[in-house]
Amino acid sequence: MADEAKAKGNAAFSAGKFEEAIEYFAEAIELSPDNHVLYSNRSAAYASLHKYQDALKDAKKTVELKSDWAKGYSRLGAAYVGLGQLDDAINSYKQGLKHEPANEALKSGLADAQASRARSRPSPPSGASPFGNMFSSPDVWAKIQADPQTRPYLQQPDFVAKLREAQRDPSSVSRHISDPRMMQVIGLLLGINLQTTERDRAPPFEGNSSESSERNSKPEFKTDQSAGADPEPEPKPEPMDIPDEEKEKKAQKAQAAQEKEAGNAAYKKKEFETAVEHYSRAIELDDEDISYITNRAAVYLEMGKYEECIVDCDQAVEKGRLLHADYKMIARALTRKGTAYAKVAKSSKDYEPAIEAFNKALTEHRNPDTLKKLNDAERAKKDLEQQEYYDPSIADEEREKGNELFKNAQYPEAVKHYSEAIKRNPADAKAYSNRAACYTKLGAFPEGLKDANKCIELDPSFAKGYSRKGTIQFFMKEYDKALETYQTGLKYNEGNQELMDGARRCIEQINKVTRGDISAEDLKEKQAKAMQDPEIQGILSDPIMRQASIVLTDFQENPKAAQEHMKNPMVMGRIQKLVSAGIVQVR
Repeated sequence: MADEAKAKGNAAFSAGKFEEAIEYFAEAIELSPDNHVLYSNRSAAYASLHKYQDALKDAKKTVELKSDWAKGYSRLGAAYVGLGQLDDAINSYKQGLKHEPANEALKSGLADAQASRARSRPSPPSGASPFGNMFSSPDVWAKIQADPQTRPYLQQPDFVAKLREAQRDPSSVSRHISDPRMMQVIGLLLGINLQTTERDRAPPFEGNSSESSERNSKPEFKTDQSAGADPEPEPKPEPMDIPDEEKEKKAQKAQAAQEKEAGNAAYKKKEFETAVEHYSRAIELDDEDISYITNRAAVYLEMGKYEECIVDCDQAVEKGRLLHADYKMIARALTRKGTAYAKVAKSSKDYEPAIEAFNKALTEHRNPDTLKKLNDAERAKKDLEQQEYYDPSIADEEREKGNELFKNAQYPEAVKHYSEAIKRNPADAKAYSNRAACYTKLGAFPEGLKDANKCIELDPSFAKGYSRKGTIQFFMKEYDKALETYQTGLKYNEGNQELMDGARRCIEQINKVTRGDISAEDLKEKQAKAMQDPEIQGILSDPIMRQASIVLTDFQENPKAAQEHMKNPMVMGRIQKLVSAGIVQVR
């Protein structure tokens, strides 16, 4: 239910319905209050509505629940920025980077917060670059990315380094003013079309332009033409030279994808060795796609090479976190790791790493298949624990200890030893019988009845089981049920004095009820209790019995007529139930 509410919240958020998203996330949090992702999502929704105080509260809760999760610090920093608390925002981003140094969202947020803090400080001294402050705007990266001419610059490490330096130190812009790319970006930020001559166009990477080109580079700012004049057409951007290294990388990625397809085909044919070879080559060609690793792990799992599978899964998770891979991919790797551990488990402790891996996978993505695997592993672990704990000899010792305590009327202590005996040997009917006797002495009738039923289930011919059950039912004033229990026990143990005595006591009490020889208070209590019995309720609600209401009246007022009704076998059994329960009395 929490996942369903979360999904609805995500959909509402994507549609820009932030208030609705907040409601869904709140509903999910009520169902799963320890899920850090839900607080993170709601924080983002609050921030989108500029409710930064609420966003901050949820971000703090996110970090509290999962202190090593980078996104929590990103939410925290964004909330602080919205509140204008830039120093706190910077500290938050830095804290997040300690846990995940390569996180781009944290790096970008830190740079923007630092730039905003720099803008809030006094103006730079005279002589500083006139263009420096424009790089402090938090949307600089977005503007550059949106422009088709400047977008390729963000793929060029030397330019990105210059841009970051300009954000940190506005005065550094003057050192890079000779770079046509920088001038192009300045023109973009100023809203001015910047053109350079063909001769002055700089190569895409720093270090390729000559000193003469730097000296002769003459950027020209073009504004709107005078009224009536034809505007000078803007030159089309020339295609950028793609370095050989980049071309080779693209070719390797393409080749890696082909190897993956070949591996998939081999896997479907159950040619596992061939599949491993293809996936391994794909990993060598492209180390930025963890699907190649998880696929190879799946093959190792099929081959029964569980150690190799676990190693691949760990590698996929580690690399996936560095590359900010899809959380579903990481969850898949963790699920396969858990499956491999479960395959080699021979003891209850062996299932612990499998259960841990499945739980981690579910925190990444709540997949039904993973949940089923977790439940199966926990069940198998519990079964093995019971098997490992099984020891009939110790069970007998514990039962004897319980017997000694029972004789001394130390019933709570006796219960502990009987319970230990049952753990050591769950098939011991005597231990259940003895514990039922303890519960009876303690007045814990529901627990005692449960143990008596289990005793009879384990050994239907054991007289003590019926005696324990009948005694409890007698004390609960369910005399008709107690009589039935004693009679059933006598079928297996004919002539058993304990069962015969119990049956006699029940008949005496039933006769008292029938004759009305019990107090009005006891009768009222018995009738009220009987009305809670599903069998009695069924008799009273039966259409035939309703139509024959005259029968009940006769039993109350006309004994002779009642005797005639008792000759009807269909009615007789049900009437007897009502008589035994005190609902109907015969005088």
